[in-house]
Amino acid sequence: MSKDSKAERLKRMQMPAVEVPPEIAHRVPPGQAVTERFPILHEGDVPSYEMSAWTLRVFGEVAEEKSFSYEELLALPQTKSVCDIHCVTRWSKLDTEWEGVRFRDFLKGIEVKPEGKYVMIHADQDYETNVPLEDLLGDDVLLAHSFEGQPLSPKHGWPLRLIVPHLYFWKSAKWIRGFEFMTEDREGFWERNGFHNVAEPFKEQRFSGEAIPIPEDEWVRKEFD
Repeated sequence: MSKDSKAERLKRMQMPAVEVPPEIAHRVPPGQAVTERFPILHEGDVPSYEMSAWTLRVFGEVAEEKSFSYEELLALPQTKSVCDIHCVTRWSKLDTEWEGVRFRDFLKGIEVKPEGKYVMIHADQDYETNVPLEDLLGDDVLLAHSFEGQPLSPKHGWPLRLIVPHLYFWKSAKWIRGFEFMTEDREGFWERNGFHNVAEPFKEQRFSGEAIPIPEDEWVRKEFD
């Protein structure tokens, strides 16, 4: 994908007028519109799975490479978390409820080498996004299999997606299949294509090399639940 694609197109568009009620303004990053919808945005087709063959792989800077079946993940301690989520395309959805395995609980069965300070999240379809390990250790970072008390729909990432609510939602990869622990940071799919490497919503870290980006309000034209 060329850099004159989604990131560049979003930068060129006019920012929509957004009014946020004062009682929730402290929860909504600059330039975001609050919605009750759950917009569906992703690249490529929605994958389908034969769950008997599905695995989640852990590799890179670990003492031992491991693969987990879906049943093994469901047997780990389960956590429910309520959090706000924020998409780079300018929508925010508040008080979303997720259930899954807390990432730091997942790590209890994995010996990460001291130098493995960065993580590349690998997902279908050929998607990857990078997050420092430190950012994955919070209370509300989950390997989520359920949303609002129901299994994730395929379009929202079933059977498993990552939830990293304090970063823009492209870091919360759908259809995750592996965690690669790395000694040095490496850009993922959107990060290579003009999006910010860190992606903190309250700092408006939307795009690389752009201090005050002006993205398009395109999410209102997308499919949603």
